[in-house]
Order: sequence, then structure tokens, then C-alpha cells
Amino acid sequence: MSDIYLAEADASPQENHLLVFARVPALGRVKSRLAAGIGKEAALAIYQELLAITRTAITQSGVPTTVWMADTAGPEPTAAEALEWNGMPTRCQEPGDLGQRMTAAFAAAFAAGAERVAIIGTDCPGLRDTHLTQAFALLADHEVVLGPATDGGYYLLGLSRPHPELFLNKAWSTESVLKDTVADAERLGSRVAFLPELHDVDTAADLEAWRSAS
Repeated sequence: MSDIYLAEADASPQENHLLVFARVPALGRVKSRLAAGIGKEAALAIYQELLAITRTAITQSGVPTTVWMADTAGPEPTAAEALEWNGMPTRCQEPGDLGQRMTAAFAAAFAAGAERVAIIGTDCPGLRDTHLTQAFALLADHEVVLGPATDGGYYLLGLSRPHPELFLNKAWSTESVLKDTVADAERLGSRVAFLPELHDVDTAADLEAWRSAS
């Protein structure tokens, strides 16, 4: 049931919506595993670099986007917390584990009228606008699109309809997430397509690999 191929984007932008899960870039509050290897200040600088890469990909793709933020000071992001997102709509992530928070974000997008919804994080230095437009093109005839990460997770998940089952019973931040998500999607009878595999930057070793390849 799984297909791996490239596609051109031709979906109406009004039908597409991108979700971004991001943290407020504050010292000691981001990239904890990376900070353990390179220090909090350096980890914050890398996170801000990754945010810039993510913003560029989003802007160049032209896909309508909502940024769901963690570690905000209050129930809604402040103007200062949202400033770096250049006017994109921002919301606070819902309570719960990662699966519960993603479920809520997808549900909000579909309830607002989107027909194809994808979510990304801010850890992937190889992310480009072409990955985003390709994901929405694939959602025209697939229920699920995944962007595999080399650590066994995924940097993008796209859905053409709500699929809360995909967020249940996952060991988040482990190498089994992608495999388990694909297994659940296929068990539910969904057609799955894959984007090219990319690297996340979560540890000092990941950072070294990125810098070496640049």
C-alpha cells in the first residue's frame, strides 16, 4: 500500500494547511539533548538557525500556515514570542503528550475547512519548500504522507482526513515512531506516500554530521 515517488504540486492553496510545532527560543528551554553536548548558548543559536531555515521553506512554499508554540508565557503567544514568525498565525499547543498535541492541531485545521493538512517541526536543516509542496501534491491521492527522518521518526506528516489513531500508543522520540505510524496507517487501509529521507539535528553528533555535509 506504500508508494515512494515524487509529484508536482497542483492543489489549491485554500485547501492546504501547514502546521508548525515550535518552541519559544529561550536559553535553556530548547534542544536539551543538543545542549548537553555543546552548551545551552550554542544550542540556542543552532535552534535559531533551524527556525530561519524552516521559515524560509514555509515562505517560499506559499502554503497557509499556523505555528503552534510551546513554552509560551501565557495562554496565547505574546507579540514578542510570535515576532520571528513574520505575521503567521500563532497558537499555543494544547496540553498532553506529543500525540495529543498533534491530534488537537490537526483537528483544528480540518474543522476550519482545510482538506489537506501537514505538520512539521523545526529540527530539519534539509527542509526546503519543495518538500512541502510535494507533500500536498501527494495528499491529492494518498491519505497519509510521511517525511522519514534518519533517526527513525518523521520530519513531516500529512493527512487528507483526520486520523487520530496515528497518534496513539507511540514511543515518541524513539526510532520506532515512523515504523509504527506506517503500520497503523496500513492497518487502517490508508494509502501511504513518502518524501525523501532527511536528517534531524537533535544531538551534537547530528550537528557534526550536518556541518560536515554542508
